Amino acid sequence: TGTEAGGIWIKNSTQHQSTLDFAKELLQLPAVHIKKDGKPQVLIYHTHTTEAFLGDTRTTDKSRSVCAVGEEIASQLTAASLGVVHDTTYHDYPAYNGSYDRSIQNDLKKYPGIQVTLDIHRDAMHRTDGTKLKPTAVINGKKAAQIMIICGCDDTGSLAFPDWEYNLRLGLRLQKALTDNYPGLARPVDFCARRYNENLTKGSLLIEVGTDANTLDEAKYSGRLLGKALALVLNGLTN
Repeated sequence: TGTEAGGIWIKNSTQHQSTLDFAKELLQLPAVHIKKDGKPQVLIYHTHTTEAFLGDTRTTDKSRSVCAVGEEIASQLTAASLGVVHDTTYHDYPAYNGSYDRSIQNDLKKYPGIQVTLDIHRDAMHRTDGTKLKPTAVINGKKAAQIMIICGCDDTGSLAFPDWEYNLRLGLRLQKALTDNYPGLARPVDFCARRYNENLTKGSLLIEVGTDANTLDEAKYSGRLLGKALALVLNGLTN
């Protein structure tokens, strides 16, 4: 649902960007310049590190949380000769409040050449009666947890987020790669008036992989597919 542009769908919940031409933005180059020189180009991290899936939906066992999904993404990028850092530091445990303030700044100081940052989360979708929803797609005969890319923007000029268009361009390209290669895997892009630390680079995305009703295996499979699609996009943005 939402707005269709270039064969992909975007849910636009902003007030002042209602006329934004997403098809035109899809054709614009992101401000991402990938070098295959062995140095880190992509940072994968988890603001809510303990988010997990069906069963224990919060866990400090990184083999069963969103960290396991991040590992699948990282392995595909590494296989494509892309430099990756996967930070599995806890940011929401033992304290949840302030997670976003703790989650990425140190990595960007340590790796100033980072071009793309992926904050990998797990969503939650519930009906009013409490029923949990499990969004899935069947890809090559196997169930995968659906993915949602979140692209924030400074809708009113109050978020100190002036370059949000660059993140959107990368998000739209990734959505296109997912849609073309794995139909049904990606839910519409969530284009919203939020920041989510996406103001810190021009290649920042927050991605929800599955919900608390999806299985770990479904989410890990989606991470593998997401990594493959992202590798295709980034290989097209190499210097």
